[in-house]
Amino acid sequence: MTEHSFAEIVGTVHVELFNEAGQLVAEETVHNLITAVGDQLYAARGSGIASPPAAPTGMRIGTGSTAVAKNGAGAAIVTKITGGNVALDSGFPTASGGVATYKCTFPAGTGTTASAVTEAVLVNDTIATDQATAAANTISRVLLTGIPAKGASDSLVITWTHTLLGA
Repeated sequence: MTEHSFAEIVGTVHVELFNEAGQLVAEETVHNLITAVGDQLYAARGSGIASPPAAPTGMRIGTGSTAVAKNGAGAAIVTKITGGNVALDSGFPTASGGVATYKCTFPAGTGTTASAVTEAVLVNDTIATDQATAAANTISRVLLTGIPAKGASDSLVITWTHTLLGA
């Protein structure tokens, strides 16, 4: 009898929008797609291969609706919100029991939009530059449906978990 071992990475994103009083006004939890670059990141770092993709540095949010994909246009932010880029929160990423966690807070005045926030990406590029990230620098991407416009006094918290499963 031949035994098989399977491994996979499962990504989940939890998004919370708070008003200026700190009250939760919208919340969504959804599975995200780990891109081909994300797969390479975990494989290369886990196996100790020299020159793996850079570690995640932050997140970007947008208003695009292109379907998520492992490669190409669906593997990157499509319509980035001006100022919608932030570095990972202090103390992140974390890793415990096969789960990597990344968290960013978009404070009041950052990533403000009159449109719903419909996409987010976890990236490994220079997060301080206010520009769209290429697929070559995108670790994960998700489409959102339950997050309304982020007003100037609102804050948005995004937490990604990537669970590495072996069986």
